[in-house]
This record gives sequence, C-alpha cells and structure tokens, in this order.
Amino acid sequence: MRIITCLRNLILGLTLVTTGFIPVAMAEAPMAKKQVPGYYRMMHGQFEVTVLFDGAFDVGISLMSNATQTELQQLLARNYIDGDKVQTATNVYLINTGKNLVLIDVGCGTLFGPKMGKIMDNLKAAGYAPEQVDTILLTHMHPDHVGGLVDANGNMLFPNAKVYANQVESDFWLSDKNAGEAKNDQMKNAFKNAKASTAPYRAAKKWHTFQHKDEVVPGIRAVSTAGHTPGHTMFRIKSDEQRFFILGDLVISHTVQFTRPDVTLAFDINPEQSVITRYKVFNLAAKYKWMVAGAHLPYPGIGQIRSNGDGTYGWIPVQMVPE
Repeated sequence: MRIITCLRNLILGLTLVTTGFIPVAMAEAPMAKKQVPGYYRMMHGQFEVTVLFDGAFDVGISLMSNATQTELQQLLARNYIDGDKVQTATNVYLINTGKNLVLIDVGCGTLFGPKMGKIMDNLKAAGYAPEQVDTILLTHMHPDHVGGLVDANGNMLFPNAKVYANQVESDFWLSDKNAGEAKNDQMKNAFKNAKASTAPYRAAKKWHTFQHKDEVVPGIRAVSTAGHTPGHTMFRIKSDEQRFFILGDLVISHTVQFTRPDVTLAFDINPEQSVITRYKVFNLAAKYKWMVAGAHLPYPGIGQIRSNGDGTYGWIPVQMVPE
C-alpha cells in the first residue's frame, strides 16, 4: 500500500510539472566565457610530460603545393571544414626528467597576435615557474617556435635556461648573408625574429648548439628531420626503454598531410626533402607503433600514426587517462 501511494504521488507530481501548474525553479548562473587552462599531463617511463597550449592560427590551402585546390578543398570537406583554411594548434612540450626541466620549443610569444602566446599562463597553470626551466631545446627557429623566448621588450622570459638549437639551423637563421638574400617579406621577418628572440640568450652566453644524434639532455636525443628547415630536428625521449618522439613541424596540417604526405607548405625551405622525411618518419612510426607528438597536431598533439597500406596514413590521438 505504501509503495502504491508513493507511485501515485510521483505520477501526480510529474503531471503537475509537465502541465505547468507548478513553476519549475531554474538555477541561473553567469556564463564563464573562459576556456580551461591549456595543459595536458602524462607519464613517459620516469619522465613527466606536460603539453602546453600556445594557441591556434589558420593555415590556408593557398599555401599548400603538390595538390590542386580542388583536391585540397575535398580533403577539408571530408573533415567538415567549410572554407579554405584549417585551424592549426601550436603545442609546446615540457619534460621533467627528475634532473632537468626541459622545454621543447617555446611558442610564438607576442608575434602572432592575441590568439597565440599562451605559454607563460599555461606553464604557471601547470604548476611551474619560468625560472625553473633549465634547458630549452628548439626543433627549429621559425617564429612560432622561438618567439616565446622573450617578452614584448626583448627581455629573457627564461633567465635560468640554456637554449639549444641544431648547429646547421643556428648557422642558417643567424646569418646576415642569408637574411640579406631573403626573397619575400615572410622570410625576411623570419630571419629578423630569429635574431631578436635569441639575442639576449646569445649575449648572456646561454645560446648553445648541438649535432644531430647528440644526447643533448640525458634521455633526450636529437634526430635529423631536415627539410622543413635546414636543421629541423625531432627529439627522441627515452625512459625505462620507452620511446616517445617529438616531431616538431613534420606535420603542419593533419587534415591534409596524413592523407597526402606529399603536400608541402610555403613555410618549407626544402619542400622535396620535407616530403622524403615525412614519409620516412611516418613509415617508421607506423611500423614500430611509436608514440609521437607534433607542434601543430590537434591539442594535445600526442598520439600514434597508422598506415592505411595505400600510401595514406591516419592519426590516432591519445586518450585522457586517470592519474
């Protein structure tokens, strides 16, 4: 009898609510209008890896070569992109080895406008201070990878860090001769920003170079992936026999370049070599099921590359896991 009464009361209550006889209280809360902090954390062996989100910018298909604009538009449409531009994330990787706190690239700083340059805020949100970073490794010296070394006034943002770039890369971007031979404004600005962003570290003798195959920090080895730039580098992170590869700009547009690895961009210094390098790394990553991370893959940019067996590839993003 008691159960029947409870059911009757429940039905009556639902009827009154749905017919509008009883006003339903709705909680009113202001919209936050703010995104969550941009950091993602995982363990790799004994190393802690934290991805810091620098922001995002658009890349137009007009900057892409080796495919027709119609073919590129079809690739975008397959990914439900309406238009001729692809949003491209910029990710920076913080590696805590237990002995060193290493940043791999530093984002663009103030160079690309208000939608970019979020590294410092996200570094602090992740529980670290810029003064704790002791080593910075650069995959290459394009503005969106070195601009975050300094503030708007050209002062060092990482006062206790030594900064490392590949010798070939450093020689190329810091050459007055090369800067004077730049053929367009984009390249002229790239040379200008490379010099300005690195200047205080060079003046303080905190600027260093490495050779490919060097173990720059214990557990972190430089691997040549030249093409995008002359000394472009990916880094192999090894701990407890686990291997993790940070690819830099090997992929700039995941929407296009996994299906069409032969597509190059206007930012590539040696387009033909960039294609050769991309196929080589894709094949190895798929064969050995490497965990990889990209500077411009969808945040947090970590995952694996799958071969489809027909010269095309797929991207398998990492999944969030509990602590």
